[in-house]
Amino acid sequence: MAVLKLALVQLAVGAQKAANLANARSKVLEAAKAGAQLVVLPECFNSPYGTQYFGEYAEEIDASKPGESIAALSSMARDGRVYLVGGSIPERDAGGRLYNTCTVWDPAGALVATHRKVHLFDIDIPGKIVFKESDVLEAGSALTTFGTPWGRVGVAICYDMRFPEVAMVAARRGCRMMVYPGAFNMTTGPLHWELLLRARAVDNQVFAAACSPARDAQATYQAWGHSTVVDPHARVLATTDERPGIVYADLDMGLVDEVRAAVPVHTQRRFDVYPDVAAK
Repeated sequence: MAVLKLALVQLAVGAQKAANLANARSKVLEAAKAGAQLVVLPECFNSPYGTQYFGEYAEEIDASKPGESIAALSSMARDGRVYLVGGSIPERDAGGRLYNTCTVWDPAGALVATHRKVHLFDIDIPGKIVFKESDVLEAGSALTTFGTPWGRVGVAICYDMRFPEVAMVAARRGCRMMVYPGAFNMTTGPLHWELLLRARAVDNQVFAAACSPARDAQATYQAWGHSTVVDPHARVLATTDERPGIVYADLDMGLVDEVRAAVPVHTQRRFDVYPDVAAK
């Protein structure tokens, strides 16, 4: 099976939407020029991350009459001739409701998938961090996958990574990889970012990748960074620190079949003992 060249763009995100979009375009095209075939942007790549910003930066997602960010993502994918997982942006629907939403684009610049963050980031760690996306956001109600020449890919956003059912359902429905635009913070990032990514990979015998914004020490919410790619053995293939950059990895998709043949948990599950979460 063919090798897929993946690029995770760990983007520096600031307060100016136009500058964020221009920076994202530059990095996506840089990755494409380096041979990347699937490029990933981070969560909230067009705006600072925070409940106080979502409404200000939100756009409707309608490919037939695209807003600023949607038009930019389509052109990045088309001009770079890449599959593009467009991180996420704050989305405003026709009724005024807000979502944290990822869009996926094919090399022709066509919108092929949309994922609204299913699990909202509501946490309270005493003395560390309190954050409640649900103060302003609505939760999505569907899981999301999309097709590529290298196999199906599941996509979810940040806090969705903590829920193993998301990747389990995707894998049992044919996905060979999970992609998570995310923005863990300075409390949860060191504890769980890599651990969760490796767990999702080994549990489901898939490649798993998580793309974070770069850290901004002056921001109200500081991202952990450390965008990372993991193989189906849960080995870290590529990672970085907190600074802006692009993480590249060559993924031999045939490894998924090798791992599943050697340790065939996909065919050994006991649905007579516990339920199949992927059953329709």
